[in-house]
Amino acid sequence: MNTLLSSACVLAAAEMSPRLFDLDMQLIADAVLTIIAVFALFLAMSYFLFNPARAFLQKRQDKIKSELDDAEANQEKANALREEYEAKLKNINKEAEEILSEARKKALANENRIIAEAKEEAAAILERARQEAILEKQKMTDEVKKEIVSVAALMAGKVVASSMDVTIQDRLIDETLKEIGDSTWLS
Repeated sequence: MNTLLSSACVLAAAEMSPRLFDLDMQLIADAVLTIIAVFALFLAMSYFLFNPARAFLQKRQDKIKSELDDAEANQEKANALREEYEAKLKNINKEAEEILSEARKKALANENRIIAEAKEEAAAILERARQEAILEKQKMTDEVKKEIVSVAALMAGKVVASSMDVTIQDRLIDETLKEIGDSTWLS
């Protein structure tokens, strides 16, 4: 039996060796069927596996792109807000300086107004004091004149009572008053 087997192997080997590069119809048919089967398998896998995978990857890519776009938009908004706040901070410093400057101006204006009012009040007090002094001086002058007139009248009345009449007495009083005058009592 061994010989039979070995002779069959030798026969099979002899038949195959010349066919190594020899194309026959069976090999071409097997190759075409294999190519068709692989192509059909590729189409089936493409439909059932690759398309859902592509759709999943496309959805994921769209989602990532959407998130990146949102992040970029948020970044732009944040940058705009930051610039706006920086501008406001600069303006706040300017506004604070303006407010302080305005407060200083108002304080100086109030100070000047208060000083002016105090000067006016002091001038008014001095003027009232001068007026009162003038009035007191006139009052004293008038009282002294009255006193001198009454003393002169009394003296003249005693001296002249015996020798003078009323007309001479009035003339003497007027002459005395003229001699004494305002300038004597004012100095």
